[in-house]
Amino acid sequence: MPLDGVYIYNIVRELKTLLINGRVEKVNQPEKDEIVLTIKNQRTNYRLLISASSVYPKIHITNNIKKNPLTAPMFCMVLRKYLNTAKVVDIRQLDCDRVIFIDFENTDELGFNSIYTLAVEIMGRHSNISLVRSRDSIIMESIKHVTPEISSVRSLYTGIKYELPPASQKLSPLNYTYEQLDKYVLENSIKFESNFFSKVFTGVSTPFSKELVFEIKKAPIDFQYNDLDKISQFVGKVFLHMKNGISSFYLYYEGDKVKDFYCFPLESIKYSSIKKYGSPSKLIEDFYFERDKADRLKNKSSDLQKLLHVNIERCEKKLQILNKTLDDCSHKDKYKLYGELLTANIYSLKSEMDSAQVQNYYSDNYELITIPLEKGKSPSHNIQKYYKKYNKMKKSEEAAAIQIQLTEDELNYLQSVLTNVKNADDYDSIDEIKRELIETGYIKFKKNSNIKKKSSSKPYHFVSSDGTDIYVGKNNFQNDYLTLKFASNKDLWFHTKKIPGSHVIVKNMGTITPETINEAAQLAAYYSKAKDSSKVPVDYTEVKNVHKPNGAKPGMVIYYTNKTVYVNPNNRATPKIKE
Repeated sequence: MPLDGVYIYNIVRELKTLLINGRVEKVNQPEKDEIVLTIKNQRTNYRLLISASSVYPKIHITNNIKKNPLTAPMFCMVLRKYLNTAKVVDIRQLDCDRVIFIDFENTDELGFNSIYTLAVEIMGRHSNISLVRSRDSIIMESIKHVTPEISSVRSLYTGIKYELPPASQKLSPLNYTYEQLDKYVLENSIKFESNFFSKVFTGVSTPFSKELVFEIKKAPIDFQYNDLDKISQFVGKVFLHMKNGISSFYLYYEGDKVKDFYCFPLESIKYSSIKKYGSPSKLIEDFYFERDKADRLKNKSSDLQKLLHVNIERCEKKLQILNKTLDDCSHKDKYKLYGELLTANIYSLKSEMDSAQVQNYYSDNYELITIPLEKGKSPSHNIQKYYKKYNKMKKSEEAAAIQIQLTEDELNYLQSVLTNVKNADDYDSIDEIKRELIETGYIKFKKNSNIKKKSSSKPYHFVSSDGTDIYVGKNNFQNDYLTLKFASNKDLWFHTKKIPGSHVIVKNMGTITPETINEAAQLAAYYSKAKDSSKVPVDYTEVKNVHKPNGAKPGMVIYYTNKTVYVNPNNRATPKIKE
């Protein structure tokens, strides 16, 4: 369900209750298109998140804390200048549309009280946040600058007058009459189909329109123009309920995955379970948090993934060439045989001959074979030519075998890094993987460049159902640290069998139960390339049986005396992340 005007109406009601008369304590901008205002009201601090993301635009109270950039962006600096210590005096919605205005009162440069309005537009890829000076509607700053070159319809940038988005001709669900509805339907030739209400009313999304049609047909009411008065009465009651205040909000699940949400019960969709909320903000945060986080992490890591895919493709092409070389060299012994047979029959060879028919005394049947010769060359020259060809192929075969092993090791390493990038759940993890690629030479940088070293992130820490500590590496540096430094010899080490993934360490405090072994194996499978598979093979052994070869890349180890279990990947079952 999209975040439509009807749901936003409920969010605005909640924000009015919590924030009116509150004062702005902090202004942060953790993302390029997202701000967080900390507003203190009645001795309680509320964190208001406003996002102009083109994928997940939203506004709600949040409890999640994100790290802020070391240098505040320009939009954040402007907000701090005009909104720090400002009082929230009003929060309003534009005609049940996806536009919200938050009015702040603060002193200006001359010491007079002024009103500044934060205009929040939640409109997909056109989403934006603008700070507007109310007395003359001048834009102080926008989080996204929209110039005439970008849009010929409407501009949003510093110094120009703020104009409202193009007005909707639809009816407001909060204030309309039957006569207006009848006139609008006839004048616009609205068809009585599933998207009827989204075409008639502002702020009603297509999924909500489908739900209303579903409920009307269940009433039962004939969903045709002849029953428009009954249709109007039915939806009028729904909108009146919304206007009077909704206290329950619904999150729908399909299995263990979130499927949909809304501020009204949805009977037109199929779902396996439902979770009820008392706050529209809390529901929105739970619904969008993981999706928005995954999307932003994917965007931040896109360059790394592209780099890794290029190098993986290079290794795969190199392996194809090397394997072809091995295949070509598999016939090398034939040229050695030719050289030896020609040597045995050298006195019968003449320089004018273009071939020689000799008996193969290496064969049990002593059959005759024909050996091509280079006409006009001496017998000795022809013999040396075949020996040279054999020796060249032999050396190429030996070199190719060595290169194949090195290339396969590099490919396994790159696959493990790619897996770590895809499993990364915070920006620090991605930055640490980037530093790993710099140290291993895949990313070049100038030695004199000013690169600020960040503190390393910590491995995942889980606790099994019987209280045993389980640690999972987020990248290959952490894998090496966990296995080679952190773990003791009696601890158990887990890794997916011949599949790139994280090292998992189970601390041995006396006895490790089968349940803990199974849970650790599930974590090893989840934090691997096979996280979306089933029946994943996971090897485990004592840490004393795991060794790192000299010169091996980060995270690469060898092990022996292992056992194997087959599990389904899982990181949400019994083990919990330890706070």
